[in-house]
Amino acid sequence: MVSFPVRCTFAIAALAVAVTAAAQSQVYRYNDADGRVVYSDKPPPPNAKNVQTKRLGANFVETSQPSLAAQQASERYPVTLFTFPCGDVCQNAEALLNKRGVPFAIVDVQTDQQGMARMQAITGDDKAPVLAVGDKLIVKGYNESRWQATLDEAGYPKTPPPRVSAPVGRVTNAPPAPVADGTRALTPPPKGGDYPK
Repeated sequence: MVSFPVRCTFAIAALAVAVTAAAQSQVYRYNDADGRVVYSDKPPPPNAKNVQTKRLGANFVETSQPSLAAQQASERYPVTLFTFPCGDVCQNAEALLNKRGVPFAIVDVQTDQQGMARMQAITGDDKAPVLAVGDKLIVKGYNESRWQATLDEAGYPKTPPPRVSAPVGRVTNAPPAPVADGTRALTPPPKGGDYPK
């Protein structure tokens, strides 16, 4: 059992910490005697004009690095998205991985012949998108609930820190896949557009 003097000491210490924290989160804006605008964490002098008090919220650092849990899951179960420009379905598949902050590599099976062969070896099929989480967890076709469950099973966190970087790897300079007779090849738009130089 804690005695009364010890409890009072704890209460006074907690109050002192709270007051110090509150004082540090307050900023003053005012005009000094020469008319310059001054921002300071110290109270303004008596001759200051247009004094305004500002409260600051907590500081935080935004990072594009995956969380520790995502890094560990990525080491055990690296994620590869086998895809091609298929519209909303493929965009939603990529958006789901970005939303969860999952580091992943993209293989465009339309332009990467080796990537297509790798996907066919894994799935026995030539239909994309395919989510490969490690060697054992393979999901053919995009189904949000199945993809979420697979990522959960691999240990990827559900709510990541904000992500501002691009995916881990995107295969872009692969030679185009051969085209069978009677079909036409889809070519990506030229890079850089037609902006004046």
